[in-house]
Amino acid sequence: MPKQQPAARARVRISDVAAALGVAVSTVSNAYNRPDQLSAELRERVLATAAQLGYPGPSAVARSLRQQRADAVGVIFAERLSYAFDDPASAQVLAGIASALEEARLGLLLVPGRSDSTTTVERALVDGFIVYSILETDPIVTAALARRIPTVLLDQPPRAGVPSITIDDADGARQAAEHLLRHGHRRLAIITDRLTEPTAGEPPPLSLHQQAEQTFFVTQMRFRGYRAAIEQAGIAWPDVQIVERDDNSEADGASAMRALLGDPPTAVLCLTDRLALGAMRAAQQAGLHVPRDISIVGFDDIPETATCTPPLTTIRQAHREKGRLAGQALLALLRHQGQVAHTNLPVQLVERGSSGPAPRSPA
Repeated sequence: MPKQQPAARARVRISDVAAALGVAVSTVSNAYNRPDQLSAELRERVLATAAQLGYPGPSAVARSLRQQRADAVGVIFAERLSYAFDDPASAQVLAGIASALEEARLGLLLVPGRSDSTTTVERALVDGFIVYSILETDPIVTAALARRIPTVLLDQPPRAGVPSITIDDADGARQAAEHLLRHGHRRLAIITDRLTEPTAGEPPPLSLHQQAEQTFFVTQMRFRGYRAAIEQAGIAWPDVQIVERDDNSEADGASAMRALLGDPPTAVLCLTDRLALGAMRAAQQAGLHVPRDISIVGFDDIPETATCTPPLTTIRQAHREKGRLAGQALLALLRHQGQVAHTNLPVQLVERGSSGPAPRSPA
């Protein structure tokens, strides 16, 4: 005979606790939500009885709805969730945001944006958003702004009426390209992660050079800086080869470099350090010496760039400070003290061992 399963226990409600104590439901509620309204002895009796009966306490969601406060901030970003922890630059930005929020004892909700649905953004129980490096045309951006809760833009195009934090990506890219041009390089290539999100039914622009004008704001600004310096040096922009890969990773940087090795340039500009690190290793594995045979310049100055062989020439940006400023701007809005302003942080070229003079052409 099959063993009979015990009946599921009925959910204990706040009214059950009140009945067991012989007090009003509001008294039990006050023990959780307004403890100053009860004596210490009565509150202890309420909590002890609740624990004995198995009452878990008021619903956090319901309490947030009543108080119209979630005590949490949402960070919306364009990548899968694991990317926030794997990518050194993103991790530093999030650490900066967290350092600002923890002073106000606020939680942090990560909302990955690589999805066809805006439901998560529309339903997120947060007091405000930081929108972090998402395509301006992405419906998720529209959904976040439609919530009409305090919002700060981070690495996004500035918008009227919304505080924003950026770095001078165009100037950094210009510095990187001018550095190589000063060393005599004329055969340049660029390695980038994805330029557009795939859209069903819409063909992509005709060329990667055109896509670079319509891409993520940060990428768009970096391409703009590269192009300004390259064209000023008299090099036609379409003559610069662009290799695109889907992810910002060492593996995709290596794949992109291998695609260039059939007719290698003398120098490669990489949109990020992770792409540059992968590109450098692929070049070395192919027997090229960096920088004697090929120069490589990254962007971001993540920690590994100073310890790899050779150390990577790159553009330094203040990741943690950028995140901290975004967090502080949102806190100011939440406290009704915020001023709508655009902050654009400077960047710096860091010259290391991965770049040098262009190799001499064979006689």
